[in-house]
Amino acid sequence: MSKKNKLREKLTLKYRLVILNEDSLEERVSFKLNRLNVYVIGGVFIIGLIVLTTLLIAFSPLKEYIPGYSSSKLKKTATKLVLDVDSLGNNLAINEIYINNIKNVLNGNIKIENLKKNATLKEKLQKDINLNATKLETEFRENITEKERFSLLNKTTKKPEIVFFAPAKGKITNGFNQKDKHFAVDIALTKGTSVKAVANGTVIFADYTAETGYVLILKHTQSYLSVYKHNSTLLKEQGDLVKSGEVIANSGDTGSFTSGPHLHFELWSGGYPINPTNFIDFK
Repeated sequence: MSKKNKLREKLTLKYRLVILNEDSLEERVSFKLNRLNVYVIGGVFIIGLIVLTTLLIAFSPLKEYIPGYSSSKLKKTATKLVLDVDSLGNNLAINEIYINNIKNVLNGNIKIENLKKNATLKEKLQKDINLNATKLETEFRENITEKERFSLLNKTTKKPEIVFFAPAKGKITNGFNQKDKHFAVDIALTKGTSVKAVANGTVIFADYTAETGYVLILKHTQSYLSVYKHNSTLLKEQGDLVKSGEVIANSGDTGSFTSGPHLHFELWSGGYPINPTNFIDFK
């Protein structure tokens, strides 16, 4: 008999597996098996166990306990942080441009009308619209200019001067000093004192800065700007129209450049700082 036949006979040789009662030796269960069946059943069981283990690891939280696998919660947190960083980067860039515009306004480098924090594409495109006057409009303007040139009323009428009122009454603890680059007057006030607009105007800036706390800037006629710093709260927002004497903020000591409750008040004309005490009585 060849080895092949011997192996086949060995694999197909049937055995009887009997389970007996130990006390009575009564037969309970019996199975007819051969080695081939045992190998096949054992192989199927092992393969099924491997497949089940793989599925549990791949589609259940158990994989987080295996070295080399990252936590799903960690992935979500990392993704959220990446999105937050990107959003903060965009906001930082927008705020930096806006702050530079404010600086340019105070230095007289750009016009106030160009200062818009949230300018839309439509508003930007409007700058490119051709506003050149037609020939008819040019002739009309020349006629009006010629009439006004010889008008007696034009010679006697003067441009009205703007009148400023005190933003708050108090003692000036630090005055205007160009040499020290202190282009303002510091007025000692108790925290929460009402701060008023010195004249009619429009709010062009109302926000918080790390150095000067809550700051509000008003644009007035004749290219005047008034600046109010270190406030505890702001009562107006960018774009609001205010009247002379209207309460726009409450005094405080916010920001790192402050040693106590007071109002840091600046007055600018045509992009240059001017001494507020020459125009306003703070007593």
